[in-house]
Amino acid sequence: MNFAQAAVMFACMKRILFLLCLFLLLLPSHSRAAVERAVPQSAAQIQLSFAPLVRQVTPAVVNIYTKRVVRQRFSPFFADPFFNQFFGGSLPGGLTRERMEKSLGSGVIVRPDGLVVTARHVIEGADQIRVVLSDRREYDARVVLSDEHSDLAVLRLDNAKGTTFPYLRLKNSDDAEVGDVVLAIGNPFGVGQTVTMGIISALTHKAVGAGDYDYFIQTDAAINPGNSGGALVTTDGKLIGINCSIYSRDGGNMGIGFAVPSNLVRLMIEAAEAGKKNVTHPWTGIEGQDMTQDMATSLGLPQPSGFLVNTLDPGSPAAKAGLRVGDVVASVNGRVVDDLQAFRYRIATLPISSAATLGIWRHGRAYSVDVRMIAPPENTPRDERLIKGDNPISGAHIANLSPAVAEQIGLRGTTQGVVVVGVEDNTPAANIGLQKGDILAAINGSKISRVADAVAALKKDSHSWRLTVVRGGNRITMMFSY
Repeated sequence: MNFAQAAVMFACMKRILFLLCLFLLLLPSHSRAAVERAVPQSAAQIQLSFAPLVRQVTPAVVNIYTKRVVRQRFSPFFADPFFNQFFGGSLPGGLTRERMEKSLGSGVIVRPDGLVVTARHVIEGADQIRVVLSDRREYDARVVLSDEHSDLAVLRLDNAKGTTFPYLRLKNSDDAEVGDVVLAIGNPFGVGQTVTMGIISALTHKAVGAGDYDYFIQTDAAINPGNSGGALVTTDGKLIGINCSIYSRDGGNMGIGFAVPSNLVRLMIEAAEAGKKNVTHPWTGIEGQDMTQDMATSLGLPQPSGFLVNTLDPGSPAAKAGLRVGDVVASVNGRVVDDLQAFRYRIATLPISSAATLGIWRHGRAYSVDVRMIAPPENTPRDERLIKGDNPISGAHIANLSPAVAEQIGLRGTTQGVVVVGVEDNTPAANIGLQKGDILAAINGSKISRVADAVAALKKDSHSWRLTVVRGGNRITMMFSY
């Protein structure tokens, strides 16, 4: 740059500075003050800290330690390859040995009298539960309510009568938005209580190893093993979710964590305080399939949102309200549902006996129907039985299907037939791989419609068995010889 160019640049800078000063002088006084306030004036204004928020919320987050006794049968012959090749590790007889299995997790106090919410998998199968507060006070705890479908559990602290505990209030998780700042608090890897910060990165259905409702708050705040059951907190100090799982390739944090929304947590708390032994979620009798662009175009819809109703129980509240097969459900109580899983979540958060307004599309026009929320009915007596005897499904608990039974075991898509509701360990049913949720379709060619049909078919003497089950919509036939 030569001298002339430098002189021209200097003159331009002087003119810009002059115009800026003139602009500030001509601004009204309140506008000048606003400009001045926008610029940090001190070190205190430059520093940003979540310390006041952390001090407020961490006393309500607890560490949970569990123990359970695991009993295993063993025989000295198991180590011998000769016996193992014939018995496959299931040699009859033998001895029983016990070992103590320990695990850790986190929880959140949600009531001042010591009611604690955590993830169900943290305390599942525990014989002893110990809760440690941030001030190192320790309490034994018992399970008040556990819900497999939402992966939530409610605990009550023992010997805490008359004690007032710090607790977190719940925030409406429907108000959560992608981009909101959140804190994740828990006890990762057993190192003690930690706090991590991030944002809500998605409202998603892609959680790993969580509950059945498939609707979660996703965050990039660091969540690691041991954080499960801990708090996801907003910047106003309220509980927006219970941390439940992570996506990871190596067991550590990869910036993708999931929390059960607080609106499901609220239902658990209300059920526990009402003395209920389980949580009952509403039944609508609706099943469907998610919309695609081609489906939306053919139905004259502006975009592929919502889901198409393809199955409707004729006795269901939705059918009685006027919903039809072929309708497209687009919203629940004014809130858009992107797909069937979002619809199930919205319905699950509603109380029994309330009403939900469904926004629907029918023949290219928008309508609304009001559907009453009812408990899943047991319109067919379940007649649950444990199968015994010399047959391939010995050790299976079976029952007649109904909406109530389907809700209990988390079965989707059908409410008729005979279903496996449980399988006992080390039984023929377990050995052939029979699973909870399998529907018995036929035994040795005999169609199975009721539990009595299955019992009658199994009473017939046979050296060979042909078993047909329906699993996940797929029909599977298995052959066995005895």
